[in-house]
Amino acid sequence: MRGDDQMTGKREIFGTDGVRGLANAGAMTPDNILRLGMAVGRVFKNGAHRHRVVIGKDTRLSGYMIEPALTAGFAASGMDVFLLGPLPTPAMAMLTRSLRADLGVMISASHNPYHDNGVKFFGPDGYKLSDETELEIERLLKDGPEAGLAAASDLGRVKRVDDAGARYIEFAKAAFPRRISLDGIRIVIDCANGAGYKVAPTVLWELGAEVKAIGIEPNGFNINRDVGSTATKNLQDAVIEYRADIGIALDGDADRVIVCDEKGRMIDGDQILALIGTSWKANGALKGGGVVSTVMANLGLEKYLKGEGLNLKRTAVGDRYVVEEMRNSGMNVGGEPSGHVILSDYATTGDGLVTALQVLSVVAGEGRKISDVCRKFDPFPQLLQNVRFKKGDPLNDDGVKAAIKAGEAKLANKGRLVIRKSGTEPLIRVMGEGENGDIVKAVVADICAAVEKAV
Repeated sequence: MRGDDQMTGKREIFGTDGVRGLANAGAMTPDNILRLGMAVGRVFKNGAHRHRVVIGKDTRLSGYMIEPALTAGFAASGMDVFLLGPLPTPAMAMLTRSLRADLGVMISASHNPYHDNGVKFFGPDGYKLSDETELEIERLLKDGPEAGLAAASDLGRVKRVDDAGARYIEFAKAAFPRRISLDGIRIVIDCANGAGYKVAPTVLWELGAEVKAIGIEPNGFNINRDVGSTATKNLQDAVIEYRADIGIALDGDADRVIVCDEKGRMIDGDQILALIGTSWKANGALKGGGVVSTVMANLGLEKYLKGEGLNLKRTAVGDRYVVEEMRNSGMNVGGEPSGHVILSDYATTGDGLVTALQVLSVVAGEGRKISDVCRKFDPFPQLLQNVRFKKGDPLNDDGVKAAIKAGEAKLANKGRLVIRKSGTEPLIRVMGEGENGDIVKAVVADICAAVEKAV
């Protein structure tokens, strides 16, 4: 089975989540970011009103370079710019709508190391851009975005907004049931030295929890470094040390969350989807008769949901495709195993903090331990390995194709393969899953060896 991060569009600059790359190289140089801002500004100017764009960022050093370059590009196109400072990606989606902006921008490379950065865009409805809009932006970049620049009298103005964080804090708190309190619950939250380092601990404390926050000392270089949802050892250790009831790990831009139970064991996005899906079904909040996830969702999740009378709809990898299917199918719960969970009753994109609050509402409401509440099913053995390549497309290599075919035969009807090219990095991602873990390991190893030989 092949699962591509990107759909069939011919996008060259945009990946699955905006524009991303090594800071101060390629697409992420100040010159190219300036031109990107001009092109995007042209696309989103329609009508005679004063157009506005809101810009947020995470805590990477390169944000100080990218933010002014984007600002100049938007101002040159005639858009007023509102700078909101470090905030989670979901805050930017929410504030785009709240501030009646024509466009929202988040400067972040999510869970990547500090030396990468990226730019994510949200339309006035708070949703990420369509493939068609991204293709139009790329066309303007090729043709020259300078052609549509504003006259000197129509340049955009720039303003800093100081209360953006407070707005998001109140928004997040409103997603937690009023009848329930977090009083008496001890929480360790790891903010990944990223965009949620101020707002996330504040929300939990104001809802009544006893909070121990880690990963809240960003210095421009330490975002996601040994902290956050992709490096959970510090969180697990802290949960044990502080005898916490739960650990919560966000990623660099706080649109993902992974949970840790009181025993220090991790609970991934599949388990979170199972918990929220069934709890929302029980209280009548679930829409569409199931949840949406990607081809990477564990077969154990699919089996569990089926037993609960719920469907699992799968999409290509990438939250934008999950959201698209949710909108098409009328479902309000979707996400990915990585902890990127979309709850459309509250947000238009993944929101790690709001998702954690939904988990906490079940825990507080039932008065049981995290380990009892959050482990809904036993996952099938699953193995994901990444193989880096420099050029070409290893998936078109005859040796790789043969290895994939052989692996599918070994797994037969008791497992599956998902082989895909990353949309954000030069990686081939090889995922195997099945009832027999030893067979899965052997199949994944054979395919990875074939990819390495091809490159």
